[in-house]
Amino acid sequence: MLSFLSSLYSGVVFLAGEAAGQSSSGSAGDIWQSLRDDFINNFISEKRYMYLLKGLGITFQVTFFAALLGILLGIVVALIRSSYDKLKDEMRPGFAKGLLGFFNFIAKFYLTIIRGTPVVVQLMIAYFIIFAASNNKVLVAILAFGFNSGAYVAEIIRSGIMSIDNGQFEAGRSLGFGYIRTMIHIIIPQAFKNVLPALANEFIVLIKETSVSGYVGLQDLTKGGDIIRSRTYSAFMPLIAVALIYLVIVIFFSRMVTLLERRLRNSDR
Repeated sequence: MLSFLSSLYSGVVFLAGEAAGQSSSGSAGDIWQSLRDDFINNFISEKRYMYLLKGLGITFQVTFFAALLGILLGIVVALIRSSYDKLKDEMRPGFAKGLLGFFNFIAKFYLTIIRGTPVVVQLMIAYFIIFAASNNKVLVAILAFGFNSGAYVAEIIRSGIMSIDNGQFEAGRSLGFGYIRTMIHIIIPQAFKNVLPALANEFIVLIKETSVSGYVGLQDLTKGGDIIRSRTYSAFMPLIAVALIYLVIVIFFSRMVTLLERRLRNSDR
């Protein structure tokens, strides 16, 4: 055992000495030439950059439609949850109250399951179990990420609705509006204005979450970088490129969110 450790130590010292000698003798020009050759090999040769471009397009496609589905689903769930919280003490026992309570139970069950399990597991369940007969990976990814995002959007919108003062409901009733018309014309517009920055941030989170689409074989941006790595046996350039692309996207949309928040603050004055 001691002889093995001694040999291992000697080998490590030898390799470290060789690396130090090479780094000291190598010039900056050699380093740049090596990076240039690595760049050409990973992206220019055989037009491998197209893997990233095609993957980026799929990433935006999945994110956009999943966000639309998440917003629609989130609005429905938020309305059910907030309506139950506001009307459960006012409604008389009967079919309408029981039906609303049933939908509220379904909504809470949906929120518990979706928010309590990892999105990658939900994606794999959707692809390998629920939609196992489908070959449309993009559609499956949109549905999986849309249902996942809907749970978080629902709580965002619900918090916006619950933040509206009850006096707004009374004002709607004084105008002769029922509960539904009050929600549509008075409450929801104000709630949406309050939660728009949070919804925009959820869109940014969704962009990054779609990076796990490769688990079901979908060639998104991250998978595109992984394909390049498998062809060139070089991990540095493809993965750094993917990370930088995501970083630029997030910085851009974060800037848009900042401008949106500033504009909303100015409109309140």
